[in-house]
Amino acid sequence: MSTLSVFHESSPELPHKVLTHAEDISSTLAEVGVRFERWQASAPIKPGASSEEVISAYQSQIDQLMSERGYVTVDVVSLSEDHPQKAELRAKFLDEHRHAEDEVRFFVAGRGLFTLHIDDHVYAVLCEKNDLISVPAGTRHWFDMGERPHFVAIRLFNNPEGWVAEFTGEDIASRFPRIDD
Repeated sequence: MSTLSVFHESSPELPHKVLTHAEDISSTLAEVGVRFERWQASAPIKPGASSEEVISAYQSQIDQLMSERGYVTVDVVSLSEDHPQKAELRAKFLDEHRHAEDEVRFFVAGRGLFTLHIDDHVYAVLCEKNDLISVPAGTRHWFDMGERPHFVAIRLFNNPEGWVAEFTGEDIASRFPRIDD
């Protein structure tokens, strides 16, 4: 189940709001400029489907989003717990960072925890199958895939180079719950 936990940045041990209904998550995140939606595939997707098959199943939603927001690149990333570099990949995203472009992820399968640091609040968004999140450019955030990752996600980019991060150097991410906590 998708969840949104909202914390004050000074209280990582106790969220002051926890939401589990997609509409509530979406409206709360919209208040801070973050897009959250649920998408459905136009065709069934089999385990082990190719990137092309995954993209094809969501082509109309992808095309609409690319047209609306000017995204120029789309790809599929898949990570499982047997990946030999899972620990290094996890560590790469765990520190607070921002991007010069939106970070858009749609979870085709599995889950991941996007944690956003906006003003003096922290928004922990557990995304699961069928969740789309669009983190606006410049938003401080981090991502946790867990110690035993499992996800397939469609990624959309404004930048043809893909994922480019500017790390803040702050240690805030280490103080907040992770996906396995």
